Amino acid sequence: MKYVGLQTQVWRNNVNSVLLLILFPLVLFGLVFVFFIIWNTSSGDGTNPDPVTGFLSVFPWITAGVIIWFIIAWLSHTAMIQKATGSRPLERKANKRVYNLVENVAMTAGMKMPAVNIIEDDSLNAFASGISSKTYTISLSRGIIERLDDDELEAVIAHEMTHIRNRDVRLLIISIIFVGIFAFITEGLLRSLRFGAIGGRSRNKNSGPAIIIIIALAGIGWLLTTLFRFALSRKREYLADAGAAELTRKPHSLASALRKVSGDPVIEAVKRKDVAQMFIENPGEKKKVSLAGLFATHPPISKRISILEQF
Repeated sequence: MKYVGLQTQVWRNNVNSVLLLILFPLVLFGLVFVFFIIWNTSSGDGTNPDPVTGFLSVFPWITAGVIIWFIIAWLSHTAMIQKATGSRPLERKANKRVYNLVENVAMTAGMKMPAVNIIEDDSLNAFASGISSKTYTISLSRGIIERLDDDELEAVIAHEMTHIRNRDVRLLIISIIFVGIFAFITEGLLRSLRFGAIGGRSRNKNSGPAIIIIIALAGIGWLLTTLFRFALSRKREYLADAGAAELTRKPHSLASALRKVSGDPVIEAVKRKDVAQMFIENPGEKKKVSLAGLFATHPPISKRISILEQF
């Protein structure tokens, strides 16, 4: 894979990322509209409202629910991530080497020093988190601190710092929230159909096939939003690798670090798949991913290394 230049890669990734995020609400509201089309068709006697009227009647409620969900998830994400990864603050006196490396990269990038957390695990991995300068954090596993040399660890820190600089974490959190909202609403529609909250007495023998179609639509919608989220994550990893090479001027150090990480990336405490995608290498992703990597949260490390070696 040929490296096309940092600025070109930045432009491509940012444009594609914006397009992907626009698709999330489009899929959400599109599914609701299709639901009303199927519901109207399945009534058989015309008693159910037409699709436009039905959609407009629930649009304000869905929008309000999405906003409330988004606010709660946005404000609580830091505590959720720390709990899901088992990370805790690393004191400066406990490891001055790490703090010196983080400070050096932050100064090179012209950024405020982020907080530093440690994950007590001998495996090699790291991730960045936070949505503002007050919450920006770089978390490193015990293994990656102890098993990488200074140049390699600095490159990993620069990779995570680039995620912060490019607002990647914020973007990924937004995508995760949208997928969660989508899953919640589609499940609510299914439950309403099942228990008669939608349709009432107008439900008849034709509603059975409609319910099956709704289930199929929910599955398709979940699949699409999940693929969007994975594509967003993969694109951001390439960009962070390029940013790390730019900050450290040592792309081969990051390539070397990625080789070591690929040999032992599994953090035992990480069980949530949405949180796992934030790491420099997904700690729970299986090596063999089908359909040309569509279901992978990260691009293959071999491809990432190949690009870095072209610098």
